[in-house]
Amino acid sequence: MIGEQATADVGGGVRTRKVLVIDDNERIVELIRHALLLHGGYEIVAAYNGAEGLEKFYRERPDCVVVDVKMPGLDGFQFVRAIRGDPSSANTALVILSALHGVNETTTGIFSGVDAYLAKPFAPNLLYATLDQVMAITPEERARRIERLADDGESEDVS
Repeated sequence: MIGEQATADVGGGVRTRKVLVIDDNERIVELIRHALLLHGGYEIVAAYNGAEGLEKFYRERPDCVVVDVKMPGLDGFQFVRAIRGDPSSANTALVILSALHGVNETTTGIFSGVDAYLAKPFAPNLLYATLDQVMAITPEERARRIERLADDGESEDVS
């Protein structure tokens, strides 16, 4: 079963982790898929826009999502807010991987609730390290971080 595969041990006791990759550029999806498959320990699910990504997210229940920002329809920021706003999915590890990586975009991503914001083009080793890091965040740590961000956002609105 697909859901069980994400938590099953593979040869050598290494846990396979399911990663949903959402990008409207098929070439980028394939580059990420190839990099993660070469690294090993990942099951990859692909989506090519935010709406398809949301549907696949709820069907597949991945351990982590790597999402682009600029996509038609539901963009990456909206996707992150939808996942963080649903208590059943709020603890999912979320990474934005985007060519839009200026201060405004990065700040918007962080305040949307993303765990990490990476720039394209990406270094595979940085992607692996980031995925490991964000999937290691405990539910309590993630909740504290999001609460601090909400508090910071409110204090910025007041001034």
